[in-house]
Amino acid sequence: MKVIIFDFDGTIADSFAAVLKITNQLATEFGYAPARPEDISRLKNLSSREIVKQSKVSPLKLPFLLQRLRGELNREIHQLQPIAGMKTVLLKLKQQGYRLGIVTSNSRENVIAFLKAQDLNSIFDFVGSGLALFGKGRVIQRMLRRHHLNPEDVIYVGDETRDIEAARKIGIQVISVSWGYNSSQALAAENPDFLIHQPEELLQVVEK
Repeated sequence: MKVIIFDFDGTIADSFAAVLKITNQLATEFGYAPARPEDISRLKNLSSREIVKQSKVSPLKLPFLLQRLRGELNREIHQLQPIAGMKTVLLKLKQQGYRLGIVTSNSRENVIAFLKAQDLNSIFDFVGSGLALFGKGRVIQRMLRRHHLNPEDVIYVGDETRDIEAARKIGIQVISVSWGYNSSQALAAENPDFLIHQPEELLQVVEK
């Protein structure tokens, strides 16, 4: 049975505007420049590591920044909506017999609250969360071991270059989606197995 593991923010949940707002609010506290509207296109074309490097936030501070971001996002999680068309696609994949999971840098609490609000909590077999910004590979591996999954049967779906990096490290296929935090250009530069532009394309890709 094919297992499809999804990133959350920007892949399932349309959280970009909320995350941008909160990140800008935390800029002074963590010592980086807030993003202006004219910066957004340029930032989306950068890899995840390039964005972190450009922010000049100390790697030691990143887990604390992520924790604060999670906490602030919890206040807005019930207002977030799925990416247009994604809910229908997720329900179809479940109906077709695929096992579905989520691995994210967001908190498990936030993800569960979102899924319950959208009546999607029953379709996911597991939700894994990790605080390290570039630690998704380890979380995915933990989920594979816990649920006795063969990496050859697993595909990861994400919207950032770090999702591609995580999948590559543990030897699973990756579908990159262009509707999230990184642009098509940035994602294509990392050579994902598949690059798609509409949620409905997921149905075609996983059949292959």
